[in-house]
Amino acid sequence: MKAIFNGVVVAESDDTVAVEGEHYFPEASLKREYVSFSNHRTSNWMGQARYYSLLVHGELKPDAVWYYPEPSEAAAQVKGRVAFVRGVDIVE
Repeated sequence: MKAIFNGVVVAESDDTVAVEGEHYFPEASLKREYVSFSNHRTSNWMGQARYYSLLVHGELKPDAVWYYPEPSEAAAQVKGRVAFVRGVDIVE
């Protein structure tokens, strides 16, 4: 699977986990040169999500990547993984 933003592959892996229709990529597959800081947080049944923004070819997508540093027991399969908001294309 590939995550593509602004024409650039920002993550790629054959080892994704699907939860509620979202593909979670291994955090190590995220290309850090496109990642920028975000202090955004949300919470749900999976735990507290933290976010990164993406900056590709001068285009910023705020809060585009989320992850759960300490997921709930029910969401343990997403620990060490990241997912992407709409506007980041997920393709095979």
